[in-house]
Amino acid sequence: MAIYHFSAKVISRSTGRSAVAAAAYRSASRLFDERTEQPFDYSRKSGVLHSEILLPDGAPERWSDRQVLWNDVEWGEKRKDAQLCREIEFALPREMKPDDAIDLARAFVEREFVRRGMVADLNVHCDIGEDGLPKPHAHVMLALREVGADGFGAKARDWNSTALLEHWREAWAEHVNVRLAELDHDIRIDHRSLKDQGIDLEPQFKIGPAAARSEARGRASEWAEQHRDIARRNGERLLRNPAAALETLTHTQETFTRHDLARFVFRHTDGKEQFDRLHARILASPELVPLGADERGRGRFTSRDLIRAQEAMLRASDRLESQPHRAITDRSADAARAEMAALGRPLGDEQVLALAHVLSAGCLATVVGYAGTGKSTALGVARAAWEAEGYRVVGAALSGIAAENLEKGSGIPSRTLASLEYAWARDRDRLTRNDVLVIDEAGMVGTRQMRRILEAAERGGAKVVMVGDPEQLQAIEAGAPFRRLVERHGAMEITEVRRQRDDWQRTATRELATGRTQAAIERYDAAGAVHGHDTREEAQRALVKDWMADRVRDPAGSQVLLAYTRADVAKLNWLARETLRAAGKLGPDQAVETTNGERPFAVGERVMFLRNERSLGVKNGTLGTLTGLDRSRMTVRLDDGRTLRFDRKEYADLTHGYAATIHKMQGATVDKAYVLASRHMDRHAAYVAMSRHRDATKLRFGREDFATTRELARSLAGRRNPHDLAQYVGQSWKGTAKERSRTR
Repeated sequence: MAIYHFSAKVISRSTGRSAVAAAAYRSASRLFDERTEQPFDYSRKSGVLHSEILLPDGAPERWSDRQVLWNDVEWGEKRKDAQLCREIEFALPREMKPDDAIDLARAFVEREFVRRGMVADLNVHCDIGEDGLPKPHAHVMLALREVGADGFGAKARDWNSTALLEHWREAWAEHVNVRLAELDHDIRIDHRSLKDQGIDLEPQFKIGPAAARSEARGRASEWAEQHRDIARRNGERLLRNPAAALETLTHTQETFTRHDLARFVFRHTDGKEQFDRLHARILASPELVPLGADERGRGRFTSRDLIRAQEAMLRASDRLESQPHRAITDRSADAARAEMAALGRPLGDEQVLALAHVLSAGCLATVVGYAGTGKSTALGVARAAWEAEGYRVVGAALSGIAAENLEKGSGIPSRTLASLEYAWARDRDRLTRNDVLVIDEAGMVGTRQMRRILEAAERGGAKVVMVGDPEQLQAIEAGAPFRRLVERHGAMEITEVRRQRDDWQRTATRELATGRTQAAIERYDAAGAVHGHDTREEAQRALVKDWMADRVRDPAGSQVLLAYTRADVAKLNWLARETLRAAGKLGPDQAVETTNGERPFAVGERVMFLRNERSLGVKNGTLGTLTGLDRSRMTVRLDDGRTLRFDRKEYADLTHGYAATIHKMQGATVDKAYVLASRHMDRHAAYVAMSRHRDATKLRFGREDFATTRELARSLAGRRNPHDLAQYVGQSWKGTAKERSRTR
C-alpha cells in the first residue's frame, strides 16, 4: 500500500558533507568538487530512474549543469561549518506507474520549491526493500540562497520556518491523494502523526543504506538497532491488541490482501518469532473480516472497525432521511419551470422523475444514472428551485475537474470534498439547515469520508443529494458506501442516455455502462468508427488527422483527443500543435516556464489548467484558448466564456489542451472525441472514453497492442482494473529499475 514519508534535513560541512558529493550520489553520476579537488564517481549506482535540475525564473542557465551548480554552492559558502543545502525526501506511491510518479514528484517540486525561488535538483530512486518490493522515492536537493541573474545572493531565512515545513508535509499528502483519486485508486496517505490519526504505534524511521551496509558487514549500527527496538515495541503493542493492526491497515485503504498483511507485520515486528506470533494472532482475530476473492483470485479482507464505520454511516443516513425538508412551493415551482424553459429542450421523463425525487425527498436523496443521461441538467433545474426557496446550494466531488464539471453542467458552485472538510475543520462554511449539499460521482467516496460528510450534514440540519453512476456500484470491495446507501434507501434511476444524438450510440453507451463492452465496441466497429494501424504512432497520427479535419469542417465544435497514459497524451498534443502550425493557425512560439518545465505556447493555442486556483476560478482540467501572451502575462478565454488575465509567475500549472487523459475528462462532454486505445485500458476506461461525445467518436489502435479489432474488444471487455495494484505496479517499478541499471 502507499505510505506517507516526507523528511527534511540540512547537508552541512560541520558533519563532513559535500554538496557536490551528495549530488553525485543522488544522481548516480561523476562530479568533481573544485573546492577540495576531489572527484566523486557514483555512475555505477543502480536504481536511479530520473534526474533533472529545475531552475526558478532569473537563474543563470549554467546551473542546468549539475557540476557547475553545486560547485557554485560550495564556493559561495566560506565557513567551515556552513550549511550547504537542504534535502527533502518523500516516498512515491508504488501503486502508480513510474512515469506517473515522476510527473507527480516534478509537479510538486515546481509548485512548492521552484516557484518560491529555490534551485532544485530532483532525483527519483527505486530501491528494493527487505520484503522484495520496490520502494520508489524522491530526493530533492535545494539551494539555501536567493537567486539573481549573477548567481546566488543572501540566504533566505524564511525558507527555514517550521510553519513552511508543516505546509509542505500537508501539501504533499494532498497532492498525492488528488492524483490517486484521479487514477481510481481507493488508497490515501495521511501526513498527520500516528498519534493524531488515532493510531497507537510508535513512529518508525527508515534504515538508510549506510546502516544497512554496516549491518550486512557485521558491524553494529546504532541507527539500525534503534529501528529494531521500535519495531519490537510496536510488535508487542500489536500483540496485546491485534485489532489495532487491522484499524491501521484500513486507515488509508479499505481492503487488503494476505500479502499486504504480511508486509505490515514484517514492518512492525523484529525477527521471525515475533512476526509469526503477531501474524497468527491477527489472522485469528475476530476483528478480521474476510470478503472473498477479488478479480485476480486473491483473498481480500477488511476490519470490523471499518464495518462499524460503515454501520455508523448508515445510521447517519437513516437519521438524515427521516428528517423533513421544506417542500417546494409555487415560487420554487415557477423558478424550476423558468429554468427548464431556458434549457431550450424539455427534460426527459426520467429526468423529471429524478427532479421531483430530489425536490420532494427528506434530507437525503440519491440519483443514479449512466454517463450522458443528463443528471447535471436535472440538478440545474433543482438548483433554481432550491435557490428560489432561499437555500444555499453547495456542490462537491472528490476531484477538482469533477467539481468543475458539476458546476458547469448545473450552475451549482462546487469544490472538492477535501476543500470542504478542510474548511469545516477550521470552523468555516459549516452546513446549516439552509444548505443543500450536492455530491457528484458519489460512488468514488470512501466509507469514512462519507460518514463524516453525512454526520456533518446531520449536525447542521442540511439536505444531502448524492449522484453517481451505476457502473461504480459494481465493485466487490468493502467500503462502497454509495452502493450501500442506494441498497438501503433506494434511488431514482436515469437510464435514458441523452448525450449522444444517434440512437445506436445511446445503445452503445448503455452497453458500456452495464459491462457489455465487447458488444459496444463491435457496434462502433460496424459503423466504421474503429480502425487498426500497424503501429501506435500511426494510430496517433491518424487520430490527429481526424481531429484536424473535423476542426476545419466545424470550427465552433468542441473536440478532444483522449489517451490513457500521459506519454500518449504528450505525443498527441505535440502532433496537434505541429498540424496547426503547418496550417498557419498558431502565432509565433514563446517559451513559457511551467511547473513541468519550459513549454512553447502561441496565441491560438488550446491550454489546460492543472491546478485548482479559487482566485482565478479554475480547476485541474479547466480548458481554454490562449488569446494573449507577452513576457509576463497570459490571457485565456475559457470554454465557459470567461476571459482570464494572469501573471505567468503567479500561475504556471499549464499544459497544451488538445489531448487529455481519460481520467482527466471523466464527466466532460464534447461534440466529438478521438480515442487512442492501449493495453493500459480496462472496461471502465473504455466506458468513460467512449461516452464523452454528443455527435461522434473514433477509436484507433496499433496492432502492436491488439492484433485485431476483435482482440481489442475482448481485451477491454475482459479487463477490470483492480483498486489495489501494489503488486502489479510493483513489477513495473522493478522492471524499470533493472532496465535503468542495465543502460548505465
